[in-house]
Amino acid sequence: MFVASVCRRIHCDQSRGQPLDRVFLWRVLFIMAVYSISNINAQIRYSVPEEMKKGSLIGNIAHDLGLDVQRLRAGRARIVSGDSTEYVELKTDKGILVVKERIDREQLCAETTPCSFTFEIILDNPMELHHVTVEILDVNDHSPTFPKDEINLEISESATPGARFLLGSADDPDVGVNALQNYVLSPNDNFILKQHARQGGVKYAEMVLQKPLDREQHPQLTLTLTAMDGGNPQRSGNVKIAVNVLDVNDNAPVFNQSVYRATIAENLPKGTYITTINASDADSGANKLISYSFTNIKVIGEIFELNETTGVIKLTGLLDYEKAKKYEIDIEAKDQGGLGDSAKVIVDLIDVNDNAPVISVMSFSSPVTEDATVGTTIAIFSVKDVDAGENGHVDCTIDRNTPFKLQSSLRNYYTLVTDAALDRERVADYNITITATDSGSPSLSSQKTLNLKVSDINDNPPRFQKSVYTAYVTENNSPGLSIFTLSAQDDDWNQNARISYLLDEATVGGSPVSSFISVNADSGVVHALRGFDYEQMKRVRVCVKAQDGGSPPLSTNVTLDIIIQDQNDNAPQVLYPVQTGGSVVAEIVPRAADVGYLVTKVVAVDVDSGQNAWLSYKLQKATDRALFEVGLQNGEIRTVRQVTDKDAVKQKLTVVVEDNGQPSRSAVVSINVAVADSFPEVLSEFTDFTHEKQYNDNLTFYLVLALAAVSFLFITCVVVIISVKIYRWRQSRFLYQSNLPVIPYYPPHYADTGVTGTLPHGYNYEVCMTTDSRKSDCKFSTLGGQNVLVVDPSFTETMQRAMKEKNCSEDPELQEMVRSPALKN
Repeated sequence: MFVASVCRRIHCDQSRGQPLDRVFLWRVLFIMAVYSISNINAQIRYSVPEEMKKGSLIGNIAHDLGLDVQRLRAGRARIVSGDSTEYVELKTDKGILVVKERIDREQLCAETTPCSFTFEIILDNPMELHHVTVEILDVNDHSPTFPKDEINLEISESATPGARFLLGSADDPDVGVNALQNYVLSPNDNFILKQHARQGGVKYAEMVLQKPLDREQHPQLTLTLTAMDGGNPQRSGNVKIAVNVLDVNDNAPVFNQSVYRATIAENLPKGTYITTINASDADSGANKLISYSFTNIKVIGEIFELNETTGVIKLTGLLDYEKAKKYEIDIEAKDQGGLGDSAKVIVDLIDVNDNAPVISVMSFSSPVTEDATVGTTIAIFSVKDVDAGENGHVDCTIDRNTPFKLQSSLRNYYTLVTDAALDRERVADYNITITATDSGSPSLSSQKTLNLKVSDINDNPPRFQKSVYTAYVTENNSPGLSIFTLSAQDDDWNQNARISYLLDEATVGGSPVSSFISVNADSGVVHALRGFDYEQMKRVRVCVKAQDGGSPPLSTNVTLDIIIQDQNDNAPQVLYPVQTGGSVVAEIVPRAADVGYLVTKVVAVDVDSGQNAWLSYKLQKATDRALFEVGLQNGEIRTVRQVTDKDAVKQKLTVVVEDNGQPSRSAVVSINVAVADSFPEVLSEFTDFTHEKQYNDNLTFYLVLALAAVSFLFITCVVVIISVKIYRWRQSRFLYQSNLPVIPYYPPHYADTGVTGTLPHGYNYEVCMTTDSRKSDCKFSTLGGQNVLVVDPSFTETMQRAMKEKNCSEDPELQEMVRSPALKN
């Protein structure tokens, strides 16, 4: 194994503005020349400053490993382990390592120095594993800070020169020259500043009384203590010192030990007793009272608690041996006069096997072909236990009854390889359980299960349970409705068993079937692309092909028969009597009519089918409900009783035609019945039926006429203006291309008797009537809509009866009325 350590000091010196060391350059070139001989399991070390921008260069890993950039891409070079993956990124196209996220040395390592993290780079075909260590150099990005903004001291005026007053220490997370270097006290006549370093290198300051205090002259003094580091540029922090001059306290507290030690396990609960510190003061009374405190409370205050009166230290936070193996606590004791002494408490932690091994799979190849040779690499993984000593020693095993085994060439790195031939027809996949167990007491273990699949060849076509499927869909469905789901099975695996559903191109009623339905290629769900109409199409038969993803693909066809079900979406349509817009159609019943006399018959149809087309007739309204009835099934309107002279001449019936659908639909027809024996009597009674309608028609006619007149004047003005300039040429074009509005004109006695039904064909009724309506006959025709009995609102002397070439000659008076030009369309 070749081990090379390359320090990226060149980059660091350039970033600091220092000249390059030529001797160092020659050493690097020599090491790189030796390193290029073998690049298997190499170790590389880089040094970069913290707080570098994202994308900054760390090092040319391809050059330092002696590899070609093409080798990095072909071997799928990647960072596979360590928590460093969030800080660095490998650019395989350039062969360099760059900063992925901002690196904060203080967050990463706290006060640990040197600060570094390690990760591995792995390459395939052939496999190579390289260890890379990146050292993070400190940058002066923190200023010294004091735990308090103000220090209050009460000093007796009898304090003799040489008396010391502790000021504590400032905290600077930076290390080296960037850490805290010295303290400076603002100029004054009474105190000088002295600096000391505790065990571990922590610097603290104390004021030494140089000139006795005089409370009568200066009862209070305000000083400023400045802490400065050695960085470039230099950073500093200040704290205000308020001195209150008191009387007579000339003895400072003294600890009975300068260093206290305690050893505890890392998993102790909160509130556990650690140790007790003790200091004594030779003074008496209030000056003898001592208070204890932490000097570095910012770091220690979250983990330990100090009783300021008794000196008892207890655990208030969680300890973790893997984060800190010991704690050094600086404490001080002060009396009421501000005199004090300092000591140190060292707490050593004992490691407990509280971390189970962690299995990290770096490479896993699945599926593997069933013809793979013995010794084929399946997976590469590493195990890590952050505990120390035997608690961190890990052994790995796998299930015995599997055709696999473990190989290890590096500590805590393992390779899973095949140990026997594979057979997919016997076992299609394997659940390989890796167990990692440490050597602690009691031991902890973790497991990782790898699901390895054995690849297959495409030798089975898709299979349906039926050759023909039937689906039902109700008409008027919304586009995109899911009609049916086709499902086929394939005994193959993976891509060979991935089924796609394809619609066979065919035509239905002259249109491609793809315009009616679609099939989801992945799920086999059949969707309707348009709404079906049962009245136009009763069923659709399509062919769907299920095809797998093998090479070559295999397929199977299935037939889907879609049956369209009827829905009650059409209301009944009344064929007779025809409802006209402006005229009144009346049926005549003689006063001598017997019980059961057939007045008329309501004829209606429904284009739906089945029970949706079953029609029933009901009498909704009637002037005299005791006089008429409607046949429930045939729609015949008959008299219920004998007609008398007391019955009104004008009878209006409203008949509802309703189908049997759910929900049901209906149509309403109004029928005017005249109970009379002569036509003049009918005409005189029915004059009021259309008076209101005539008024509305006249109003509408005048409004349309006024609008047409205004439009005509406007267009005439425009034409005149244009004609002045290009009269001759524009005159001809205006006559041929003008889109003047057409003003409809209706004769004074015009009555609309056209077909107003909803069916595509009109029905005419040729009626020949005598004074005795029971002898009248009714004849259906499809030539027009004129052969009905019509009473015109403004023409009350006669009654129209439209005729063709065949006229009824039984009544001369009726023939004279038909010849009248006012009744002809």
